[in-house]
Amino acid sequence: MRTINYGKAISEAMHEEMLRDESVFILGEDMGVMGSVFGLTRGFMAEFGADRVIDTPISENGFVGMAVGAAIRGLRPVVELMYVDFAPLALDQIANQAAKMRYMTGGKVKVPLVVRAPGGAGRRNAAQHSQSLDALFTHIPGLKVVAPATPFDAKGLLKSAIRDDDPVVFLEHKFCYAMQGEVPEEEYVVPLGKADIKRPGRDVTIVAWSRQVIFALEAAKTLAAEGIEAEVVDIRSLVPLDFETISASVRKTHKVVVVHEAIKRGGYGAEIAAQIMEELFDWLDAPVKRVAGLNVVIPFSPALEDAVFPHVPEIVAGVKEVVR
Repeated sequence: MRTINYGKAISEAMHEEMLRDESVFILGEDMGVMGSVFGLTRGFMAEFGADRVIDTPISENGFVGMAVGAAIRGLRPVVELMYVDFAPLALDQIANQAAKMRYMTGGKVKVPLVVRAPGGAGRRNAAQHSQSLDALFTHIPGLKVVAPATPFDAKGLLKSAIRDDDPVVFLEHKFCYAMQGEVPEEEYVVPLGKADIKRPGRDVTIVAWSRQVIFALEAAKTLAAEGIEAEVVDIRSLVPLDFETISASVRKTHKVVVVHEAIKRGGYGAEIAAQIMEELFDWLDAPVKRVAGLNVVIPFSPALEDAVFPHVPEIVAGVKEVVR
């Protein structure tokens, strides 16, 4: 199987869906002439034209609102927010319009909209360009939320998101764009709402998503050398959440560590931990452990930035605390 990077996988997903369905179009800041700030749409404007690859003004509320309207009228817009940090500027359109429209019209109006939102720390982009706002979107009924960790999942999930009739917030970690992985050349999709066991194990379950899956897999290797076999569950889809896969893993290992990059307070990991405690309490041999970011603004200093979100050593330490 060929190997491509995460960014190329996302680019291919958009390109293939635009070829497959003329109702698909993309828009956002610098998406056309520049080919997006991360280079994911280079050549798209020349191939598809300015009607389907739209450079927008710096007005998230405006162009996301335009996309919501287009989706209501039957098109399938794919919006890029240059950074997820800018999502609050368009939150009224995302939370009060896109997320609620299908319910408020009794199902008569669909909003097949994808909002791509690069986020995450580690690139020295400082406080206003480095956040992880996963929990914000998961708290809004009507939105589907996905956060792929690998190129294979990024392409397959984005294709599914574009074809879905509900609004999907597609969270991409900026640090993953250069990450290589196997991706088939033939057509495939990854269904929304289905987790994936990235590594089987018997002693402890590590639940993670986005870049933390990569760290969790490295941590599992370290732990295996010490005789601890960790099962790594990549939820991939935050909403809908595949709790059945999590449950099956917990019933096997009886110990759980939930890992995410966003700050610990109010993080989505707390929701997963609460569900496990409520529904699987009798299967647990230890309390659910959360390993997450510190409750601080992301610093610009490289040393400080690296200290505020989990890496492999923090995950290893968290697992050992639960297992021993």
